[in-house]
Amino acid sequence: MKACATWTREAVGSISTQTGATLPLLASAGASPAPGMDLWDMWPIADEAGRTVIRCGRSWWFFLAAPRLEDPESRHDIAHIRLLSHGEDGWRDHGKVFPDDFTPGSREWSGSAVLGADGVTLTQYFTAAGRRGSATTFEQRLFFSRARFLIDGETPRLEGWTVPDEVVAADGVIYTVAKETVAPAHGIQGFRDPGYFRDPADGTDYVLFTANAAWSADRVNGVIGVARRDGSAWALAAPLLAAVAVNSELERPHIVVRDGLYYLFWSTQARRFAEGLAAPTGLYAMVAAKMAGPWRPVNGTGLVAANPAEAPTQAYCWWVTGEGEVSSFVDYPGVNAVGAVALRDAAYRRRTFGGVPAPFFRLRFTGDRVTIAP
Repeated sequence: MKACATWTREAVGSISTQTGATLPLLASAGASPAPGMDLWDMWPIADEAGRTVIRCGRSWWFFLAAPRLEDPESRHDIAHIRLLSHGEDGWRDHGKVFPDDFTPGSREWSGSAVLGADGVTLTQYFTAAGRRGSATTFEQRLFFSRARFLIDGETPRLEGWTVPDEVVAADGVIYTVAKETVAPAHGIQGFRDPGYFRDPADGTDYVLFTANAAWSADRVNGVIGVARRDGSAWALAAPLLAAVAVNSELERPHIVVRDGLYYLFWSTQARRFAEGLAAPTGLYAMVAAKMAGPWRPVNGTGLVAANPAEAPTQAYCWWVTGEGEVSSFVDYPGVNAVGAVALRDAAYRRRTFGGVPAPFFRLRFTGDRVTIAP
């Protein structure tokens, strides 16, 4: 296998001395813009260059959504994709994206969306979790489907979804085949979160994804995988980043190009770091001068923005837009210890879970340094 960049224990170990990466405490979760629904992992409609699409003065976002269950941790078992928009008046809900029983999984997990040069053709990349009509499993596969994105007045329409096509399949050699039937305490194996990226240097299309290293016997072996498009076909490529013996889940990977540099962002949780490493739940990144690397940790550690120590689970799933604006969702803002949620009952989780969009914030990019803008 071609060598890829590594996120090292030394880099993560230096986080303890890093300053200026702590996000402010959230005053409250606020009301859901989709009443009766929990909302979490989100991604914007962007153009092929990564710029956020603005229509009718609004940005357009896909969220994972589920009815508010007694236990919010069960939401992943019934998740579907929902369209919302954001403007000066805040968030608006525009309903479910795909028809019932349309996608090949038993539920839909995270992805990305790109609007074509015609300004109409939308490609939705998403994770199919499980199999439609079968018992719930943690199998994960990468798919895409296309539709026409139209707006009548301020009412959006997504018309004519094509039959979902699989992007690539895990090979079991470089990338672990994610098909567990029971979720282990240390986290499930991954082959999910397809994030589209077009390299401005040569126009090559890529899909990044969360995965695990099939070549490693270490239980903690997260990687950021890559598929590359050649003509109309996609093919697996070597990972961009490996975190063997460091972290098991590098989630929602995506790339932003700023001032000629490539910034590879992902989210991870404190509980996913290997034994002996203490690092916060937060937004992390690598930086390089080109897609081929070499990639090095932003800020020397990889950490960009972290939940505050007194609210270590207050938000999650940070997404950085091409304009440097960051979105996330409110997770468990009132919990003051990592791992506390798992030790409590469903009623406690329901009372403390946010399940709504978190406030946006901006980043400042200065070469290898990326910081929270004041």
